[in-house]
Amino acid sequence: MSIEESVKNLIEKPILELGYDKVEVKYLKEFGTQYLRVFVDKDDAISLEDIVKVNDLVSPLLDETDLISSEYVLDVTSFGAEKPIEVSKLEKYIGKYVNVHLSHPYKGENIIEGDLKAVDEKEVRILYKEKARVKEAILNKEDIDKARLAIKF
Repeated sequence: MSIEESVKNLIEKPILELGYDKVEVKYLKEFGTQYLRVFVDKDDAISLEDIVKVNDLVSPLLDETDLISSEYVLDVTSFGAEKPIEVSKLEKYIGKYVNVHLSHPYKGENIIEGDLKAVDEKEVRILYKEKARVKEAILNKEDIDKARLAIKF
């Protein structure tokens, strides 16, 4: 089992019990320093208080189990402004600017980015720009294989 898997097995349940709904772990080297990055998410925005709360939970667990024998920096963070969205939770992001990846193209495009207008059991409606015009894409929900928040420029 990798360090990432071992750490995730140790910390995921206690983090989920705090009310978060997603946990990912990355163990990597950057500029000569080892980092253990713990990404957390919930439906609401992640605040600095959330980061501190998760750090205060995770740090003692890692110290007790000593899963990583070498020096590393613990970095608890969020998924950021372009966080992934579960397709089943898209309705919570109505009014937000999103990027969706499609398994079956819509008008020749596999990626649609725009304002999420509506979501129901079968369809997702997104207002997007094509040249200078705003158009509405009506997508089959089952054709969306990935979604994330996006930054509007």
